[in-house]
Amino acid sequence: MEYLNAFLCGGILCAIGQILIDRTCLTPARILTGYVVSGVLLSALGLYEPLVQWGGAGATVPLTGFGHLLAGGVKKAVAADGWLGVLTGGLSAAAGGITAAVVSGVVMALLFRPGDKR
Repeated sequence: MEYLNAFLCGGILCAIGQILIDRTCLTPARILTGYVVSGVLLSALGLYEPLVQWGGAGATVPLTGFGHLLAGGVKKAVAADGWLGVLTGGLSAAAGGITAAVVSGVVMALLFRPGDKR
């Protein structure tokens, strides 16, 4: 049942993004940043954690999950370090994922020939 919930949750989030791409004039970059910001806002309001409990990886892997991770990191850092945690908490919570993305990008750039499409 956990796999089904994750599939449904992630599928619904992706379907909403696809509908926004198809039916609005929003650019993909604006939709992506909107997903991150909505994840932060829903997490701050306490509405995203129940979705994470139900959807598992279907809620934590998409960009809304990244926003949720940032908000959780800031919340913990503010509790531990005070207002300095506002600046440091999000990045320290997401450091592993950011590092993996950067390292993967460098490795792919070394293995393949990056360049403009012609």
